[in-house]
Formats: sequence, C-alpha cells, structure tokens
Amino acid sequence: MKLYPLILLFTCLATGIEAGAQSAMPAEGLYKEIKTQDSLLFNAFNTRDTGLFKSMFTEDLEFFHDQGGLTGYKHTVDFMRSVAQPGNDLKRELVSGSLEVYPVPGYGAIQKGEHRFCHTENGKMICGTFQFIHIWQQKEGVWKIARVVSFGH
Repeated sequence: MKLYPLILLFTCLATGIEAGAQSAMPAEGLYKEIKTQDSLLFNAFNTRDTGLFKSMFTEDLEFFHDQGGLTGYKHTVDFMRSVAQPGNDLKRELVSGSLEVYPVPGYGAIQKGEHRFCHTENGKMICGTFQFIHIWQQKEGVWKIARVVSFGH
C-alpha cells in the first residue's frame, strides 16, 4: 500500500479540502506576504529594533530549539535584548531559494526554510546555517509568529 494517497486523504479530511482541489504550491500572494514578514522580522533583528522584533510574536509563543529546548515569548524577547547590546554583531540572512510557504486555512501560514547567522568571535567571522519552521498567525490583518521550530544546529 502506498502511503501518499492515504496521507493525502487524511490531509484533505483534516482541512476540509476536496482531494481533487489540493494545490502543490501556495498562492503567490501568500508567499510574497510571508517573505515580506520574514524580511521585516529579521531587518528588526539585524538593526536591533527590539520594539518591532517583539511585536512580531504572539505572547503565547512556543519556541522549540533542538539544543535549547522549549522556550517562550519572554525568553525570545530577552534574547533579542542581549543581541542589541553594543559589540554584538550577530546577523541573520535567509538562504536564497530555501523559502517554502504553505497556507493554514483559517489560521495563517507555515514558513519553512534555512537561515544563516554570522558573528565575530575571536576576530574571526563565524557562520552557521540552520533550518527553521515558523507558524504565522494572522488576526485582523496582522501577522505574528506563534510557533518556531529551529533545528539542525
């Protein structure tokens, strides 16, 4: 028995989508919107705009990290405050071509991709590329991240 048809059936039942109506790619508009939101979030990160950064997460945020465990909104905001200290040059960029966006009907979107973080350590530029999933919630036209999964460290 092949699993794909069974998975498709369960997916359709769970989302209310008719089996013949499933689309392999999300609408281009949703992709552009989430890419814009990602850019806003990490421009705030890279420029140390702590106010904008923290406003882009729900207060019930769950942040799953393959090394740091499960944390939440306060930890994420505190981390941003530590990054904003003088002398910290940590920067993030989205890996070109890695972004995937999927709709979550009635809720928002799933964003999957890879990002690269770089900082100076002992006079050398140190960089790492990691995978992430963001679950974006849209309420009254405002997008916020409600869940983060960060892995591959």
